[in-house]
Amino acid sequence: MAKRKLTQAEMPVADHAFYGLVWAGTVLTERVDRALSKAHDLPVSWFEVMLWLASSPDPVPASVLGNSTMLSRSQVSRVVDALQSRGLVTRTPSARDARSVEVSLTPEGHQLFEAADATRRACLAPVFTDLLDQQDLEALSTVWQKLKANKEG
Repeated sequence: MAKRKLTQAEMPVADHAFYGLVWAGTVLTERVDRALSKAHDLPVSWFEVMLWLASSPDPVPASVLGNSTMLSRSQVSRVVDALQSRGLVTRTPSARDARSVEVSLTPEGHQLFEAADATRRACLAPVFTDLLDQQDLEALSTVWQKLKANKEG
């Protein structure tokens, strides 16, 4: 008997949408991770932390990084340790809370982030951003906002 794939028509739309979300996240993340590791010796988890740091005008409390990224707090701590050992971030005591530290990119960290972000964008363009128009991107953004707004549900 010949093997065949199920078609979208044979799968409930909610199941197909969820599978597509998982597929896209897995495939695109693996693609970006390979490109960043090859070009910059920078795993995607490190890039994610750097992205949040680069997006903030002020140093970011370590606890906020744990709440913002898709990493656990212990993973964030290990990533920040690794980034600090490479001279890409600094930790400073918080002026607002003596028990907490704040993390920021060093000048070298900003420079590496800019290069890595260009690599990420170039890597994703042919398989993501070049395939989608502004309306598609806005629709995806709306979907993510709805899902994230109810993440505890």
